[in-house]
Amino acid sequence: MQVVDWIVLIATLSFIVLYGVYKSRGNRSVQDYIKGGSTAKWFTIGLSVMATQASAITFLSTPGQAFHDGMGFVQFYFGLPLAMVIICLVFIPIYHRLKVYTAYEYLETRFDRKTRTLTAILFLIQRGLAAGLTIFAPAIILSAVLGWNLTGLTMLIGILVIIYTVSGGTKAVSVTHKQQMAVILTGMFAAFFIILNYLPEDINFNNALEIAGASDKMEILDFSLDLENRYTLWSGLIGGSFLALSYFGTDQSQVQRYLSGKSVRESQMGMIMNGFLKVPLQFFILLVGVMVFVFYQFNSAPLNFNPAATESVMNSKYAEEYEDLSQKYENLQVERRKVSKAFGAAPTSEKPELQQQIANLNETETKTRNQARELISSADKDAETNDKDYVFIHFILNNLPRGFIGLLLAVILSAAMSSTASELNALASTTAIDLYKRGVKKEKSEKHFVNASKWFTLMWGVIAIAFASLADLFDNLIQLVNIIGSIFYGNVLGIFLLAFFIKIVHSNAVFVAAIITQILIIILFNFDVMPYLWLNLVGCVLVIVLALLLQIIIKTKSKKEQNE
Repeated sequence: MQVVDWIVLIATLSFIVLYGVYKSRGNRSVQDYIKGGSTAKWFTIGLSVMATQASAITFLSTPGQAFHDGMGFVQFYFGLPLAMVIICLVFIPIYHRLKVYTAYEYLETRFDRKTRTLTAILFLIQRGLAAGLTIFAPAIILSAVLGWNLTGLTMLIGILVIIYTVSGGTKAVSVTHKQQMAVILTGMFAAFFIILNYLPEDINFNNALEIAGASDKMEILDFSLDLENRYTLWSGLIGGSFLALSYFGTDQSQVQRYLSGKSVRESQMGMIMNGFLKVPLQFFILLVGVMVFVFYQFNSAPLNFNPAATESVMNSKYAEEYEDLSQKYENLQVERRKVSKAFGAAPTSEKPELQQQIANLNETETKTRNQARELISSADKDAETNDKDYVFIHFILNNLPRGFIGLLLAVILSAAMSSTASELNALASTTAIDLYKRGVKKEKSEKHFVNASKWFTLMWGVIAIAFASLADLFDNLIQLVNIIGSIFYGNVLGIFLLAFFIKIVHSNAVFVAAIITQILIIILFNFDVMPYLWLNLVGCVLVIVLALLLQIIIKTKSKKEQNE
């Protein structure tokens, strides 16, 4: 990194933190601190919702996902617009009518205190884990690539977020989200056009798409019903809908964004904005990853993008074997550059033959990279051989001009801060309102609960930093975040659907059904019975069915006792 990159990076992050503290000064009531005074307009809500979901993992992992597997991951988001409509029609009016601070307050009104507490605890567990992960993910990747100290970087991200989140609460989170989304969108569009500019002169955007398509990177829709296939149209529409309903409808980190709305209409319009823009945004981020793939068809790429993994094998007895494999890989890339250039300029009649050559080269490349991973594992069994999360950051640091490197690093750290701020804000609100306030017997002032919320924000920030410092990286991070959510979200969504629509079910049946369901979902995940997206649907249906059966049993038993 050059001096100009450091200036851009430090200036961007400093402005976001100071702006958040300045704009949210003077929060004195719980209404101001937790709901931002309920003054947010739809545009702010929409951007805040998008920024909460768009973590650093999105901008590190998603391009790498597309680089390796193509555009098919976008199907994961196909259920989101449908979920937004349902949330606007059902969830938002109920939350606003009851004037709740958290989503879980409603459950005590509908059921009882223990059900509210259980659901709040489920949220705190999964979101507490996710908060640590959103700090840890960019920290471990940036530390590996840049050589920065991992613990120091983890603490830096966490402390920056804690400063303005503790200071200003929900309003600070919302106003900084606008700045962070501006940085994120500017950086990603800049990267996209720089990549296109770096392609050979005779390769335009259409040629680039053709080259990507020849390597099966542009296959967006998969209509198969194979449960072994993780991302299909059906898993996206069905499993993705249930995950989005759970996340946006019952996760306090998102609910708190639209509870700050000036009115029901402002909240609804903000969510509709998210529904319209989220899928195109994810499509674009994946397309950036595909363009990085095309870029490396004409430029040298490392055998493994994770520098820490490469270093471990090069310092082992397998170094010579890895060097030989690297030379073989370089020769393969030279051949691929020739074929890719010929394919881009070839008439339609000659493309099938060249496409077959590309397919053969891709197959050889996959085998070579797998051999490299085996060598890395042999050299260090704890080394991370899956390099999807390192593809985009490698491209940024090795190919972007001065100044833009600092901007893209600011994008990654801004995204980490935006998601973490929302999570800490929601964790503190849930702890303060759903657990602490319900347990305080004496009457306390507004100032007391504002201060309690600030202390809980600090507490969760420290916990997130501690978890991030102890965590370990595995597989693809964008998937890991969604896996954590899928284990808990379906159950929580089912509880809310029971509360909204099935009035015959009472608290005891729901409480027992929720505990049984959570145990069963963890067992299903542990034994890898199905792709994780389907756990959302199974968890939701399971808790509803069990609650209905338990309610029938309780009612029958009650009638029998009365007759006796």
